[in-house]
Amino acid sequence: MKQRINLLIAFSVIALIILSAVQCYLVKTTYDYKVAQFHTEIKNEIAQISNNYSDIDAVIVAKKEALYKQLTENYVQGKKSKAAITARILSNESRDALTLKIQRKFEREMPNLRIDFAIVLNKFVLYQNNKKADTIFSQKPFIQNKLYGNLASLNHAFLVRNYVGTTNGTFENQEYKLLTEDSMYISVIDWEMIILRRMAFVLTLSLLSVFTLITLFIIAIKALIKQKKVSDVKTDFINNITHELKTPLATLGISTKILEQKNIRDNDETFNAILNTISRQNNRLQSLIDQVLANSLAENEIELQKEKINTETFLLSIVEDFKIGYPKITIETDFQTQKTVLVLDKFHLTTAILNVLENAVKYGSSSISVKTRKHQDQFALSIEDDGIGISKNKQALLFEKFYRVEQGNIHNAKGLGLGLYYVNQIIKAHQGSIAVMSDLGKGAVFTIMFKV
Repeated sequence: MKQRINLLIAFSVIALIILSAVQCYLVKTTYDYKVAQFHTEIKNEIAQISNNYSDIDAVIVAKKEALYKQLTENYVQGKKSKAAITARILSNESRDALTLKIQRKFEREMPNLRIDFAIVLNKFVLYQNNKKADTIFSQKPFIQNKLYGNLASLNHAFLVRNYVGTTNGTFENQEYKLLTEDSMYISVIDWEMIILRRMAFVLTLSLLSVFTLITLFIIAIKALIKQKKVSDVKTDFINNITHELKTPLATLGISTKILEQKNIRDNDETFNAILNTISRQNNRLQSLIDQVLANSLAENEIELQKEKINTETFLLSIVEDFKIGYPKITIETDFQTQKTVLVLDKFHLTTAILNVLENAVKYGSSSISVKTRKHQDQFALSIEDDGIGISKNKQALLFEKFYRVEQGNIHNAKGLGLGLYYVNQIIKAHQGSIAVMSDLGKGAVFTIMFKV
């Protein structure tokens, strides 16, 4: 069964990972789509703002074209090299003015977005009559080729438009045509947050679905483990109750066979001894059955017969009775309270305290100390032993039904695992509490608290 559970958990984990991976893929696909959609929207809005730069400042554009014409004529005359023309174009004096005007127009037309931009020169090509085209400048769009704008890098920017300009002219009876191309790159500040806000609904649903799957998986695994634990406890209980019942049943069987012998029936002393044995074993069977039935009740189903009692006297009588049954055990009392009157059920509480004391003996105690004290408005009863102790990881299970402390995988102490469960139920029925403090190999202290 354990192997099947491990396989089921393994398959469930794999299925959960696959579903999570599919969910992540769908979210990533949606994200890519939203990014592309956002870029398209920005391009369309930029296109509506301006088709060319003359819409923004015709004077500056005219100056730019005049500069291009002058540099072209200087190049034709051989007065300027390609490198000098390139440097002159990229350091144009109208850079800051046009940058500021374009920036202001973006702020005015697109107030909900914070935009950085760069206009980068791509081509500067001269055509002279039938001569081969003379490429004065032609490079990939690097930020170093920036004509206007405030972008420091094109890494997170995207292309929104290309602008191609042509200039026709005649110089020294030679016609020429100048072709220029520049591109506008845009970077929207915090664009990732804009995309995420647009995906808020999808992300929320995705996270909720993944969280729900994980939660259901954890609940299912916990239920499975709990079911296995219940099954193990049930098997353990059946094994223990079977062991406990075997001895009295075997004794009863042997006694019955002995009574069938005529010589035994004629011997009054032997006959009475066997009858006493049968009676004791019958009482033991009845006790086992009563214990199982009694511990099937929850604390709110236990009927208590409460009465006012002198607590110290009551505890002392329990200790004295315990000494008679266990004469080899050293048991001491330290009552720091006097004449405390509590309303308790003597029968059930006697059984509960004796269970704790007998449990201490069962798990190796040779010395037990019973103490009382007042703690704020509560009466505290502590039972300290020097037994084998209880490891920290098992203390939380100590008061569960059918649980018994194990040494490895072996129960050295026989029993049904109902004693401390019964104690806990009785204390709770009195609106009290019980706690344990222990270290393995150093004994244990059980503390019972009642309201005064």
